[in-house]
This record gives sequence, structure tokens and C-alpha cells, in this order.
Amino acid sequence: MSFVVTIDGPSAAGKSTTARAAAARLGFLYVDTGALYRALALKVMDTGVSPDDPAAVERCIAETRLDLSGSPEHAHVWLDGTDVSEAIRTPAVSEMASRLAAQGGVRRGLVEIQRALRERGPLVGEGRDLGTVVFPDAEVKIYLDADLDTRAHRRYRELQQRGIPMPLDEVRGELERRDGRDRERADSPLRPPEDARIVDTTGMDIVAQVEAVLAVVRANPACPPDALRRAGGPRAGPGPGTKG
Repeated sequence: MSFVVTIDGPSAAGKSTTARAAAARLGFLYVDTGALYRALALKVMDTGVSPDDPAAVERCIAETRLDLSGSPEHAHVWLDGTDVSEAIRTPAVSEMASRLAAQGGVRRGLVEIQRALRERGPLVGEGRDLGTVVFPDAEVKIYLDADLDTRAHRRYRELQQRGIPMPLDEVRGELERRDGRDRERADSPLRPPEDARIVDTTGMDIVAQVEAVLAVVRANPACPPDALRRAGGPRAGPGPGTKG
């Protein structure tokens, strides 16, 4: 069974950037599970399927081909054979993905797709329930968090860089709503795995975040030696900003 690192946490806590960089350093596959939900959301929006009709959404999943490919630095998301890596990065798709993710049938439908990616080799995956549901036996479980203001400013800057105008207060409100849905849903609610290392990224830059994650990975005795060499350090204890 391949070595798995899971990075869970709320929106804009730094999961994607951190997981991508950590995967590149370790030489592991990068798995962006949120991209799979976004791709499904795009399909639902484009085909006119009602997100309020769980049976119709589940039929849509059964008829949909989702895949991830590429390196951590150049990851691609495929929907029915089409690269939708850029098309899924809009506020509208994010909102739809959040609504769909609250449905148990959707989460169950995507779990097997996510688990199958483990067959491709060691991986760093990021999402909201990887350590609790998808890979409960993962060798390393990390939960990234940050205060709401920090996360709102991060998401605001990200949208600006993509040329998507959205006032900061709206970004903050959207994150609050997403947090509520994620934490209160009946199926796979957002919460830290009991055996996760918690990393508070408030006040951290991306370099510090990645190093904190890699320190946790290097401390695991099962971490492959070649990954240790690529990550540039010996086995070590947890880095600063971590607990658990």
C-alpha cells in the first residue's frame, strides 16, 4: 500500500498551495480532491441538473468520468475527457461544489475515485475528509487551519490574481457560509482527524507552511528514504506551529 499524506482543513487555509509544494518536494502524486467536486459542479451547471435533486445528481455522477493528471506544479483536472483545470476556478463553481459536497450520495460517489488514486503511488492529498473518511489509514494526517480574516484575505488576493472582482466582505461571507455547510453536514463533516497534526497557518507564509508539513512527514518512520532525500532533510520532529 502506498504512503499517503492527507491535508485537510477549511477553505483558504493554504491546503492547495501547501499540498502541491509538499508533493513536489517529496516526489509524490498530488491529489486535489476539491477539484473533483468542482468538476462535478461544472457538469451539473452545464447540463442543467438540479442540485436539489439528489437522485439526478447521483445519476450524473454515474455518467461522468473524472480524473487528475500531471505533476504537482502542472496538475490537470479532466471532466469527460476535457481539461477543465481553469474553468472550475470560479466563485460560482465553488458555491455549487459546496452545495453538492453536503450531499452524502455525492461524497460516497467520489470516495472510490479518490481511493483508486492510491494505486498510482505515494501521494499528498488535500481536501476536507481525507484523513477521516477517504484515507483513514493514512500514514500522515495534517489539519491546516487559520483565522477567518486571514483566510478571507488569502481568497480575496487569489481572486484578484485570477481577474475575478469580488469585494472582501463578500469573500468573507462566502467563507463563513462554506464553513457552516462543511462543519454541519450530516455526512463527513469537516473536523480534524483524531490522530492529525494540527498546523495553524495564521501569520505563516507559504515557505513556513510547507516546511511545517514536511517536518511532520519526515518524522514518520514509514516515510520512504528516497522521499526524505528529495525533501532535503533527515527525520525530524514536528515543526513550529504544529500541535496534536
